[in-house]
Amino acid sequence: MSTTKSAIVSIVGRPNVGKSTLTNQLVGAKIAIVSDKPQTTRTRITGVISKGDCQFVFLDTPGLHKPRSRLGDYMVKIVNDTVSDVDIAALVVEPTTHIGPPEQELIARIKEYKMPSILLINKIDTVKSEQLLSVIAAYSQLHEFDAVIPISAKTGQHVDIFFKELEKFAIESPQLFPDDMISDQPERQLVAEIIREKMLALLDREVPHGIAVGIERMKEREDGLIEINAVIYCEKKSHKGIIIGKNGAMLKKIGAEARKDIEELLETKVFLELWVKVKEGWRNNQYQMRNFGYEDE
Repeated sequence: MSTTKSAIVSIVGRPNVGKSTLTNQLVGAKIAIVSDKPQTTRTRITGVISKGDCQFVFLDTPGLHKPRSRLGDYMVKIVNDTVSDVDIAALVVEPTTHIGPPEQELIARIKEYKMPSILLINKIDTVKSEQLLSVIAAYSQLHEFDAVIPISAKTGQHVDIFFKELEKFAIESPQLFPDDMISDQPERQLVAEIIREKMLALLDREVPHGIAVGIERMKEREDGLIEINAVIYCEKKSHKGIIIGKNGAMLKKIGAEARKDIEELLETKVFLELWVKVKEGWRNNQYQMRNFGYEDE
């Protein structure tokens, strides 16, 4: 095995700072869904990239927020567990001098566990350099980070500098993942997340938060085409109508957009069939959450 060093990195921050966009940029492939709606990422997503003799393992986490359901509690627990369980924490923030409760809480965790940490100031393409200096000064008063790197997760600007800094924290270890592996997520989970991403983009703001996607069947035919039956679960009957749309137009649009990305992921033609069912209050039901992969055994 060629890799002799590894670094496990948690990517943490408030919702919508660009953690999933950054994870995809670091790995060089889409493994985490992206949306402008808060709490898009619901569970911990592992991204893997091997560079030379070093393997980097990135843990993309849900945004730290005030939980309002059992699902929210689960998401916050993942963030807290991930911060304590890695070689280095990367705190992703927006280029503003206002340091809110989520950032303060994450910095407190980093201090508590005496962890190496890197501050990533994202979206630098949206601010002037003098503003950036003020942001760096504000965070430097709160904590002495091992490195502070202004980046753009969208364009990949300064991501190479981030990798160079991470190398300093890589430790000798056996190879953690095969060379060609970029994520530990099963294909079914990736497919379900792609469908959810399209709904986040196309639906009203409040509807997607009560949505989960279950893959009932995923089968490859002899001609190579993959048949996928997926069920979209929502919490209200009124939401079911919105998801289906007039004469099924919205559901068709979700399916068409999801199919494109799924075909790219699986590198083959896909036949995708979507159904919609109501499961009231599933976000507060431990059994149903576990069914959707959101609860530890």
